[in-house]
Amino acid sequence: MKAAKTGTTAKAGTNAKAGTTAKAATTPTKAKAGTESKAAATTAKGATTAKAAAPRKAPKAESHLAMVRRARRINRELAEIYPYAHPELDFRNPFELLVATVLSAQTTDLRVNQTTPALFAAYPTPEDMAAAVPEEMEEIIRPTGFFRAKTKSLLGLSAALRDEFGGEVPGRLEDLVKLPGVGRKTANVVLGNAFGVPGITVDTHFGRLVRRWKWTDEEDPVKVEAVVAGIFPKSEWTMLSHRVVFHGRRICHARKPACGACPIAPLCPSYGEGETDPEKAGKLLKYEMGGYPGQRLSPPADYPGKPAPALGAG
Repeated sequence: MKAAKTGTTAKAGTNAKAGTTAKAATTPTKAKAGTESKAAATTAKGATTAKAAAPRKAPKAESHLAMVRRARRINRELAEIYPYAHPELDFRNPFELLVATVLSAQTTDLRVNQTTPALFAAYPTPEDMAAAVPEEMEEIIRPTGFFRAKTKSLLGLSAALRDEFGGEVPGRLEDLVKLPGVGRKTANVVLGNAFGVPGITVDTHFGRLVRRWKWTDEEDPVKVEAVVAGIFPKSEWTMLSHRVVFHGRRICHARKPACGACPIAPLCPSYGEGETDPEKAGKLLKYEMGGYPGQRLSPPADYPGKPAPALGAG
């Protein structure tokens, strides 16, 4: 400060007006210094507050082995939550399950279940369905949407069953996927639930949840199926599919997952994407978890919820 004062005096001796200017210049410098000190103090205080409110450090990257262990624990937890998990399409034989699964594209299982009683009353066998008048079938399955395309698929697969498989649904994946309108998802549903052949059903719910749980980041259903098949023993594939789909329909919804009411929240790396308040989350639960009817008109005997109403019954 002494050097600064000497410099100011010398300058003032040369020009009085300049001295005044120098004095004026000194005042804002002091003010600025004071402001900076105050700002520094505020910043320091803010930094302390920010430090106190800072979130915990992100967890270390999960190893593949740790992910597999967590995934298998999720499956065990889901088995306890949904011991009654089952296919949510009504069927009495492989043919009915095949037809119902084809109809379930782009609609709900409930709407399919409400539609198939009339369909199977009119066409109980592949031979009957293959001989159906397209316009009459379209009217029956209209409630499921895309009824013209679905009618074409049902007529085609029924004719193929009649002509190539003696009127019986084949029990092999390679045969099923050759039928019109039948892909891997439909084939795995039929194999797992009508023939007892293990299969992983990758529908929209299954794909969404396994990505939320960080089992995979794959989007393609075939790739998702391959990844998940490598995590679980074959004996678990069919029931795992049911449990994951059940959870996706009842709790882990696409738009508003009920995180605060989720029993496996501690195992979920995506916890917090949905409603975390337990009371609010509880209001988001669907089907039997929320005290409402399920999707089947004829659910299994151990199903704890209410049967769904028939078409037109509410």
